Amino acid sequence: MAESGAFQEQIKRLSERIAQFDQMPASREKDAARELIQLLMEVHGKGLERMMEIVFESGASGGALPGSAIIDQLARDEAAGGLLLLYSLHPDSLETRVQSALERMQPRLRRLACTVEVLSVEGGAVRLAVTRNGHSCGSSTKELRSVVEEGIYELAPDVAALQIDGLEEPGAAGFVALESLLTGAHAGAGGAD
Repeated sequence: MAESGAFQEQIKRLSERIAQFDQMPASREKDAARELIQLLMEVHGKGLERMMEIVFESGASGGALPGSAIIDQLARDEAAGGLLLLYSLHPDSLETRVQSALERMQPRLRRLACTVEVLSVEGGAVRLAVTRNGHSCGSSTKELRSVVEEGIYELAPDVAALQIDGLEEPGAAGFVALESLLTGAHAGAGGAD
């Protein structure tokens, strides 16, 4: 009962804040705040709608699923799972979701002759290592980076920092500036006189 009273108090305070907001003079800031609130409501609405559909469908098949199975279904759904992530309620850890993302992208990485492994997951920062196995079928470093980033962020959008070792741009080593060649040629020509 105490929780019900606290919730009712929050609803009352929310109503008061909305009334105060509506009385504010028109401004760009007010318009931006209104848009932010509307977007949050849309995201929450879509997530809650999917949650209700998943719960309904779990009972419609004739036998109710156990709570853990329903939670797993919610977590796998894009809208519902995104809402769970937003509030740190997702049942899978960040490391588990990163591993799942790597497993999901394995067929594509094999076609690109690459493997990816997790080096570390700490405090929202993920460090991966990409190994190219021979010729990468003409795939560029940029393409590989895009494949890995998209795969990770699809299942783990809450990654705070993503470092991918092994995708350094080629060509930096062994590059000789034109100026140094010309300077060297002049020095060599001067010494031959």
